[in-house]
Amino acid sequence: MKLAVVLSTHPAQFQAATFKGDLDENLAYIAGLGYDGVEFAIRDPKLVDEGALAAAVERHGLDVPAIGTGQAWGEERLSFTDADPAVRAAARDRLESHIPFAARMGAVIIVGLIRGLFRQEVPPEQTMDWLIDGLRQCARAAAPHGVRLALEPLNRYETSLINSVGEALDAIERVGEENLGLLPDTFHMNIEDRSIEESLRQAGDRVIHFHVADSNRWHPGGGHLDFAAILDLLRGIGYAGYVSGEFLPLPDARTAAAEAIDHLRAALGG
Repeated sequence: MKLAVVLSTHPAQFQAATFKGDLDENLAYIAGLGYDGVEFAIRDPKLVDEGALAAAVERHGLDVPAIGTGQAWGEERLSFTDADPAVRAAARDRLESHIPFAARMGAVIIVGLIRGLFRQEVPPEQTMDWLIDGLRQCARAAAPHGVRLALEPLNRYETSLINSVGEALDAIERVGEENLGLLPDTFHMNIEDRSIEESLRQAGDRVIHFHVADSNRWHPGGGHLDFAAILDLLRGIGYAGYVSGEFLPLPDARTAAAEAIDHLRAALGG
């Protein structure tokens, strides 16, 4: 397994986008720590020079395993499940606009908060139908480019819609597209899943990307989760992809990233 950490290309309200600020300086520091890749959080591809971004990543010898899309919700409230059809369409268009850069970098596109949430004024069945339709449309748009989408279960304090691994697997099954997979996150699983180990076994080969943060959303090693056991189980289900750190920049981003990679390397046995 390889290691990555999240870097936001722009200022954002989301606190667990570990690195923000000067892009080249952050990339140099991340590469210097020995990370293999950087997971970009990109609000809107129109706001970045994708050629320059790709060149910067290559210059520092890093991969881009995934692209986070949650800022479209956090900053603009775009979602697949808004009651306004124009907002739903804008959310789908936004996610699909990440496809060219994802294809270029070999990255998965993360479906996190952009999915939205249940609202009192909309029947739950309608919300789920909108979500499934949106995921299916985006997956089908991505497939010809060899791009996969990763649905991430999020805890109840961030959304009411798809909190556990089991709920995400049910949604993936309903969508029925081969390029839609699962992104488990240890922080969210620690809140929502009865057993991290049991949920990962249930997920099996549907896991296509993996997020790590400790029980308190600090860097791995800052809380009480047993990352050696978790990563060993990931190996056991055949996962050989990226383990990507999405944790609070505490006490600061640089210290957190350094502590994380040390802890994860030890957990991986080397």
